[in-house]
This record gives sequence, structure tokens and C-alpha cells, in this order.
Amino acid sequence: MDLFAKLKTNMGPLGKHSEFADGYWSFPKLEGEIAPRMKFKGKEVLTWSLNNYLGLANHPDIRKADADAAAKWGAAYPMGARMMSGQTDMHEQLEDELAAFVGKEKSYLLNYGYQGIMSVIDAILDRKDVVVYDSECHACIIDALRMHLGKRYVFPHNDIENCEKQLERATKLAAETGGGILVITEGVFGMTGDQGKLKEIVELKKKFDFRLLVDDAHGFGTMGKTGAGTGEEQGVQDEIDLYFSTFAKSMASIGAFIAGDADVILYLRYNMRSQIFAKSLPMLLVEGALKRLDMLRSQPELKDNLWKIVNALRKGLHDNGFSTGKSNSPVTPVVLNGTVGEAAALSMDLRENFNIFCSVVIYPVVPKGMIILRLIPTAVHTLEDVEETIAAFSAVKDKLLSGVYKNSELALSFGE
Repeated sequence: MDLFAKLKTNMGPLGKHSEFADGYWSFPKLEGEIAPRMKFKGKEVLTWSLNNYLGLANHPDIRKADADAAAKWGAAYPMGARMMSGQTDMHEQLEDELAAFVGKEKSYLLNYGYQGIMSVIDAILDRKDVVVYDSECHACIIDALRMHLGKRYVFPHNDIENCEKQLERATKLAAETGGGILVITEGVFGMTGDQGKLKEIVELKKKFDFRLLVDDAHGFGTMGKTGAGTGEEQGVQDEIDLYFSTFAKSMASIGAFIAGDADVILYLRYNMRSQIFAKSLPMLLVEGALKRLDMLRSQPELKDNLWKIVNALRKGLHDNGFSTGKSNSPVTPVVLNGTVGEAAALSMDLRENFNIFCSVVIYPVVPKGMIILRLIPTAVHTLEDVEETIAAFSAVKDKLLSGVYKNSELALSFGE
């Protein structure tokens, strides 16, 4: 088969229906100022799909800091990679403040979260090393492990008993290869909302010799007494060897960082290809990140407001018969049963007739027959938003259970 001809086949239902797949416009577009209520197809919708946990994306103090930084530095400065001509005092200041906030010796700024953690994993592993990782780790981690030339063992999501079995296998192999062992998990899993079992994994260090890398993209700023993350929440931050997070969630910006012992971070500075061969994080983003970090530390009411909405939303959903799985973080999945076609029809109904915009997760991300409506509460949502959403969800659940969505045109188009 021709290389390009097979692409349409691989698209599944979308490949059969050009009206849904013909061009970039098939992605949904939200318009207007970043806020709980935005425009979708010209209509105002209540949106629960923005990773703007602390409401900083459109905070007036943040907007001013970003504007001032852009006016001062422009978008280009500094020109060059960090080890060439892209190093500044402000980059170093942000790294020092981030390291102190998450309780590590040093940190290193990364241009993007996705490519950043891929490059971290690539830099610290060689073909002799063995990886043990959670099955629901983010795609960026899976993509990094695809490049790993050594052996990797996966354990079912948060299954500590199986994790121990994989560590036994990894220990035997590492003894043969002369390599080390890296365990990778997440602080908060972005789809299901449950925390990684960091405390239990750390406990396994008493039996096995391994290092622990935690991707805490959804936990940084939202979890723990100070917002320092899921390790702080579970009391094991000191036992996390490499702590990673992105600015794209609580910080509502672009960039990321990796933190750990000083000698390890020094090694990464000179061995991460995504940073050695790429332009330094622009100064306007660095200065903006410093402002965001300052607000995160000095205004705990931001996190308090977030959790007020999280708790109200969770209680309202449970009181109305909805399941939110095992979530114990702000990420709130609403678990329903139905086909891909029913999911398409339900989500369209939510957006068009109830003016609710949220992410819909379907197979193959979740098992066949399962639908997850993923809600991301923020500090700037209101209790009225919560009430409106629960009423809409109750209505569409009734329609789903009564079979209304089975025979809709959209459902039939995406039928399995």
C-alpha cells in the first residue's frame, strides 16, 4: 500500500467522513478571552477543558507582567541555546527558585514539557539500563521509551504488587547488563485524576536499588500544603530522584523544568539534546514564569479557590449518581458507558444544546464501551457554573441511558 494512502485508513471513522476530517478545521476552536466562559461556533459555552488550574492565564497581574516583559525584551531574546548564547541571570534565578520551591538542590529549565521529558529520559538512560513504568504514563513518556535501546517493563496502573514483580525482573537483568534501574510514574494521572502511588513505590526502595522519576505536570501548584506537588502531598518529596513538571498547567504558560540532585542536573545540562540544539526559553516567558511562581507561593487562596470548586463539583456529581472513578486530584473524570458513536453524539449535544464544553475521552485511550467526560476545574469557576454543569450532565445521562444517542446521525457516522 502507498505510504500516504494508508493514512486515511488508519484514521478510523474520521477517514470515512471527509466532512469531519477534511482539513485542520475539524479541531474544535474556542474563541475569546481565556475564561470559564468562551465562544464555540459563535455561542457562549461553559468550558471545563482548559488546564488553567489557578486561573492565572488571564489574571490581570499576569497579563501586565507578560506585557511588560514583552515590551522590555521582545519575543527573541536571548538568541541561541543555553550553552552557547542563551544563558541569562534571569534563567538562573528561575531555576534556583523552582528548585527551592520543590525541595531539590538544582533545576534546569526546559523549552517544552513534551520534548523536555523525552529528552531527560533519553539523556539518563543507555542500552544497559532497565525501565519500570506505569501503564498509564503520559504519551511523552511512552514516546521516550520507544527510543530506549534497553529493556523496559510495564506494570498495570498503580498496581504496586505487579510493580514489585517488574522490579524483581529488572534487578536480575540489570545485574547481567551492568546497568541501572529507573522507575517512572506520574504524580497525578491526567485522564483518570488519581495520584500515582508514590509513597508505596518509595517504600520499594528498601528492597530494590532504583531511581524514581515523577512527571507531576498536573500536581505542581495544585497538590500539597504549599502547592509543591504530589510528593509533598504524600510526604515523599525527598525520595523523588528526578521531579519534572510543566508550566502549561498551573502556571498557564509555556516551558517546563526538571529538578534533582546538583550533579544529576549538571549532567543533564550538557547532555539533553532538546536543549543543547534548541533556542533558550525566551526571556518574556522566563520573566512571566517568575511572576507566576511568586503568585503561586504568595497567594494560597488561588489553590484554595480551586479546591472549593473541585470539592463542590465532585460532591454534586456523586450526589446525582455519577462516578468520578478513583480521582483524588482536581482532574475530574465523569465515567459513563457507551460506544464511540454515542460519545460523539453526547458531546455534540452538550456543546450545541447545553452550552457545555469539556473533553471527551474514548477508545483507544480508554477501553471499548467506556466514555469519560473529563472536567478540569479552575480557581475562576463559580459554584453557579458547577450547578449548571451537573444539571446538563444529568440530562444527557438520561438520554444516553434511554438510547437517544444510539440512532443519531453523528452516532451512526462514527459507529463501530
